[in-house]
Amino acid sequence: MKTRLLSFVTALLLSQASLPVLAQEYGGTLHLKWGTLDTTDFHRHTGTISLPHPFAETLTSIAFDGSPKGLLAESWTVSDDALTYTFDLRDGVKFHNGRAMTADDVLKNFERIRDTVEAGWLTTAMAQVESFSAPDDDTFVVQLKAPFGPLLNLIAEAWILAPESPGWDSSITQPIGTGPFTFDSWTPQLTLNGSKFEDYWMDGKPYLDAIQFDVREVADATLALRAGDYDIAGIPLAKVETIEGEGFEIAFQGGTSWDFISFNNRSPRPPFDNVKVREAVMWAVDRAEFNTIMNGSYGTPGNQPVGEGNFFYDAELAANDPHNVADLEKAKQMLAEEGVNPADHTLYMVSTVGSRSGPLMSQVLRSLGFGVDVREYDDLGYQRALSEYDWDIFPGGSGARNDIFLRYVRLMSDGPNPGLWGGVQDPELDALIEGAISTADLDESRALYLQAWQRVMDNYYTFSISQKPSVYAISPKVHDMTIGFNTSAHRVDGGLAFAWMDQE
Repeated sequence: MKTRLLSFVTALLLSQASLPVLAQEYGGTLHLKWGTLDTTDFHRHTGTISLPHPFAETLTSIAFDGSPKGLLAESWTVSDDALTYTFDLRDGVKFHNGRAMTADDVLKNFERIRDTVEAGWLTTAMAQVESFSAPDDDTFVVQLKAPFGPLLNLIAEAWILAPESPGWDSSITQPIGTGPFTFDSWTPQLTLNGSKFEDYWMDGKPYLDAIQFDVREVADATLALRAGDYDIAGIPLAKVETIEGEGFEIAFQGGTSWDFISFNNRSPRPPFDNVKVREAVMWAVDRAEFNTIMNGSYGTPGNQPVGEGNFFYDAELAANDPHNVADLEKAKQMLAEEGVNPADHTLYMVSTVGSRSGPLMSQVLRSLGFGVDVREYDDLGYQRALSEYDWDIFPGGSGARNDIFLRYVRLMSDGPNPGLWGGVQDPELDALIEGAISTADLDESRALYLQAWQRVMDNYYTFSISQKPSVYAISPKVHDMTIGFNTSAHRVDGGLAFAWMDQE
């Protein structure tokens, strides 16, 4: 898979080299249907990473291949013992209030994340920190207690905000960042607006006057895209060929999203408090069929939280999974052996608006004889419902993440937003994941992650279905807008700072 990807990228670069170079034009408002926002206090986010970056930047940025690149940090060095990270900050960076950013500002942000944010994405990272320091205005130092492999990738979600941002001592209401656009207004479940920052540190950028995100829950944005309501929108995989045929550019993320089915592990109700019953139900799930219906030819069925070609993927584990072939009769037999009469149970399924896996899982459960109460929620609603642990089963998904650790951290007992995986409480699993992140040896880390995943599989905490790319359609009047590894709309080597529009 890696060879095919490199061949594709090479061909793309060669084809772009032969295209005429267009002169960038300044101006215009870009309308996007791109993710949602769950809070104006970016340090406290537990859901989307899509939208903060155009407004607030981070020390590192994730490249298309998933590796970290410098954003607010121009460069860094790591000590031989992997305990000291020294970041050289970029010159000429200003906050949106006009003040120059210094290492002391970076230090205050990291201290705020460490000291005030509970169960956030960076909780585990902050627990590894011995100290922060800013020896001069241009240097920020992180001293760790033990090696922590994911650090550089994880801090690509540690947004740097001016400490004078309103609400800094409680909950930030108006983030003052350093990004190419200022944070102007946010109406939850409606719009998020930003204006060009004239003193942005990238020379000559951004080109756009303003950006406007539609943050409503929309299952299929293609009609609005065709009507011109959006210039860029995430679209269903099933619509790729149609939209491409209408003249839109199609762009895929570098990382893949993960489809899975989770059980309520925090407070499971009968019959799912019995691991054999959970196993029985999963025997009725046909991964290949689910993947084909949900993702068409763009997805790949799989039993792991990452796909083929990823360093942390294990081909042997995939090949030897007994669930590679579904067996409905075996599922029914196992339920009978456990004394379960499905007709006696109505299962509460949490689902998302427009979910493609929800109806499929509901059909599987009904084929086994269960009653199913399906309740659909929007992006924030389903997270709240899951966190209450008053449900039985959840067919869900998770977008591309900056580091493999972010696939595992929500399986930990104190992980951030753990509801998607049913609130697992397993000290042995915690220890395996903690071991994986506390070694500088990648092979050792991989082995521990795989042991952790085997434990997840053995206990049927969650059941992996497939990996799929996320896809975006870009209007032909928009130029130089590239999609990255994950859903971040801005990074050091592409995104909204580089995009421009034809001016009529």
